[in-house]
Amino acid sequence: MQHIHPATIAIILINVLVSIKGFNDFSFFEKFKFNIAGIRRGEQIRMFTSGFLHVDFGHLLFNMLTLYFFADVVILNVGVPKFVLIYILSLLVGNLLSLYFHKNEYHYSAVGASGAVMGIIYSGILFEPDVTIYFMPAWLFGLVYLLYTLYGMRKRVGNIGHDAHFGGAVAGYITTIAFAPYLLETSLWLVGVLAIPIVVLFVLYKLGKI
Repeated sequence: MQHIHPATIAIILINVLVSIKGFNDFSFFEKFKFNIAGIRRGEQIRMFTSGFLHVDFGHLLFNMLTLYFFADVVILNVGVPKFVLIYILSLLVGNLLSLYFHKNEYHYSAVGASGAVMGIIYSGILFEPDVTIYFMPAWLFGLVYLLYTLYGMRKRVGNIGHDAHFGGAVAGYITTIAFAPYLLETSLWLVGVLAIPIVVLFVLYKLGKI
């Protein structure tokens, strides 16, 4: 079993405690979930708190296991404060992108740490692009997953917050490069490959296709 840093334990513990509270308290869940109507009423705290709520134990377990496998790679390379900042910024940027694309859908709601976790995954990929994820190199998984996420955003595939996933991944990607600019010299090919979905999103947006 790999080492788990206290910072990772703390984030997992907060997610578990907040999620369990939400499982057992409907009014708490409704008050702090991501909801367009609530946010537009001025309840911006939902942009943050929703990232610690989950639909059920399976949703919580999947996100926390994923965080567990990638967190230490990021901590090792940038340190604890920057790891926490990447996590929080990814959470917020993911929700900001969701808010932008769903701003007129007052019923739209979402919960989960997926945006934040995606930011940590993409940060980890930048540092260790050759590890295997689902039987493929991490860099290829990163490219394919973001392209699929774009498709999901366009087609509204499943009950999944594709916007938050994409926003979180992009935040993790950009913030990591800002914290470790040497990646532009040592892994320029990787930085370029992972930028492809971002460019595609920009083009689709300009063409009115998304």
